[in-house]
Amino acid sequence: MKTPGQPLFEDLEQTAKEFFRNSSGSHDWDHTLRVVRLGLVIGEREGADPDVVVAGAYLHDIGRNGPDEPSVHVCHAQRGASLAKEILARFPFSRQQKENIIHCIAAHRFRRPPEPSTLEAKVVFDADKLDAIGAVGIARAYLFAGEIGARLHSPDIDVEKAPAYSADDTGYREYLVKLRKIKDRMLTGAGKEMAVNRHRFMETFFKRFLDEYEGRL
Repeated sequence: MKTPGQPLFEDLEQTAKEFFRNSSGSHDWDHTLRVVRLGLVIGEREGADPDVVVAGAYLHDIGRNGPDEPSVHVCHAQRGASLAKEILARFPFSRQQKENIIHCIAAHRFRRPPEPSTLEAKVVFDADKLDAIGAVGIARAYLFAGEIGARLHSPDIDVEKAPAYSADDTGYREYLVKLRKIKDRMLTGAGKEMAVNRHRFMETFFKRFLDEYEGRL
């Protein structure tokens, strides 16, 4: 199995890393590295092409950052897939691998099509989603809430109806509207298995969070 430590991936890693110089903490280069590691673990268990998985994982979020910053109305997955076409032109992947890598990038969104149609795209999707749940996922949710200036909690409103990117877009809101649904959206056997434990931890955490917030504990 090829790994990110080999020359091909060292070059690709440095190319991808350049897109994250000014990234926010919740979607920074560290997130990408975690997705690479998760992708390797899931991909090995599922029998996926490691070259495609690693390349797709390194490049999956480049559309969020970099030169000519995208507007909030541009899908970062589609922008990333377009950028990847140019990047991959200088790398010695086969034509089929390049098409698959681009599909991995285009299909990694939780709320938008296209659906992942290759094993490798499913692995990258699951790896990205696993990093959004569990202990790391909770930490990222509150990191994002801090980035946009959200409150710790908004107990007096229906937070599921609160607007995104507002003061009420709290970590708990992210759990209600997205994170608790991820477990049932996983696409690989290994991803589903890993998601169960992470999901269970979130349930325990947020129950305790609400109890502590209300002074019950």
